[in-house]
Order: sequence, then C-alpha cells, then structure tokens
Amino acid sequence: MVKELQTENFITDRIPHRPPFLWLDKVLELSPESIVAEKKIPPDLDIFKGHYPDYPLMPGVLLCEAVFQAGALLIGEMQGKDAGNVNGNTHLGMPVLTRITGAKFKREVRPGDTIEIRAALQEKVGPAWFMKGSVRVHDKVAVQVEFACALKSG
Repeated sequence: MVKELQTENFITDRIPHRPPFLWLDKVLELSPESIVAEKKIPPDLDIFKGHYPDYPLMPGVLLCEAVFQAGALLIGEMQGKDAGNVNGNTHLGMPVLTRITGAKFKREVRPGDTIEIRAALQEKVGPAWFMKGSVRVHDKVAVQVEFACALKSG
C-alpha cells in the first residue's frame, strides 16, 4: 500500500490542486484520521527570486497551504470510500478552506529542504471538518496551524 500512496495520481485523484500549486509530492502514511506527506522544496522556485532574494525563504503561507492540501487529501480519501471520488471531486463535495487559527511559524524552510507535512482530523460537524497540522523540517517543527474546511458542491 505504501508504494501506491507515493504516486502523484494517488494525490491528484483526491484533491483538485495541480502543479505549479501542488505542495505535496508523496504520501508517507495514511490512517483513518491522519496523514503524513512530503514535499521537496525545489531550489529554483521562482518565488525565491522575490521572497528575500539575498536570503531565500519559503513563504509561511505556502507552508500552511501544504498542510491544507494534506488535510484536503485526507478528507478526499475519507469521502472517496463512500462517494465515488474522481479527480478530487465527489458526490458529497470538495473540501474548501473556511478558517485558519493559531498559525505559528517556528523555523525557516529554505530552498532544497524536504518538508514533512502532517494533518489530522479533530472533529467533523456536518459538512465542516476541523483539523490541525504541522510542517517539519530537519525533524523540527517549522509551522503549526489549526484550520477548518467545508464541503462545497462543484
């Protein structure tokens, strides 16, 4: 099963995000209520030309986006078991970000780093999914964030 989780199709079959705005390379672990994914930050991203060009940093908002995408993938996987998930869409709807709370930025992520992205379901209330997540770099927490998604029909 781990080999299957590492394919790009596994990701793109469950969320609508596509390059250049796909911030997950592969899924490392998946359980009924949590996910661990990975992304290698390319050193040649155009973002680094303008985001502190003399000391390039990965923007915190994009690190949060990686967590949100992991959360959406988890929701897509949970829905897919019941809803016939195809290309990030299900009969039940697509997860859309509705709330961000408690974002904390603790470490820098630099060009060439590989990040580990985690998201976990805290509570599901109707169409709302309350989650928390983190990004780790060099085995240390870089970002922590709590967020919510709601299912929107396409």
